[in-house]
Amino acid sequence: MHRCLFAAAVLILALPSSPSLAVTAKEKMATCKFGADDQKLTGKARNAFMAKCMANKNDPRGTVPAGAAAPPPKN
Repeated sequence: MHRCLFAAAVLILALPSSPSLAVTAKEKMATCKFGADDQKLTGKARNAFMAKCMANKNDPRGTVPAGAAAPPPKN
């Protein structure tokens, strides 16, 4: 019984000190820069890519072809 209480206490104390799973702005910038470098973008194309990458939007990738059905709405 004491072992379970001790293990629970250790987990409760250790949980708040664990790092967050959220991506920081610095990490996101590094990812966006890597993507721009990988595509060898320069000038206006690089600036547009970086702005879109850092915009924090979750847009679907690509466009839906004219004859295809639209995906069902998310609830």
